Amino acid sequence: MKTIRKHWLKVCSVLACLVAAMAILLVVQNSIADEVPQPVIAITTTNTTNYIKITNGVSFANYELYRRATFNSSDIWGLHTVGAQGQTNFTAEMGLLSQSYYFIGVGSDWDQDGITNAFDGDPINTNVGILSITIDSPTNGTVFN
Repeated sequence: MKTIRKHWLKVCSVLACLVAAMAILLVVQNSIADEVPQPVIAITTTNTTNYIKITNGVSFANYELYRRATFNSSDIWGLHTVGAQGQTNFTAEMGLLSQSYYFIGVGSDWDQDGITNAFDGDPINTNVGILSITIDSPTNGTVFN
């Protein structure tokens, strides 16, 4: 009987250590996730393409590249692309724009409402949900070319 009790004590001790280790791992993981540094970017330009690199990117963050044609505050930032987790290199074709300004956003759901920024009506406001567009005119049956 003492042998069984002795083994159960060892098993319970091991289980308690495993539970404690998992709790510590979760705390460390959550604290690391909050420590994404402010992105620093380097841009290399060719005749037709801008190459944007996040020089201090981290492997556990999701980055989004925003773009606008002017530095005027009335010009809105448009989402250019959403990177995969840890992606730090982006390309942007110049197209009709001879110059562009870029901004890197960290994360893909800034207001944490469950709607990714690309589909959110206002990515920094939890009171605004998914972006919805209704076209009243032209009516059904219209063919767009």
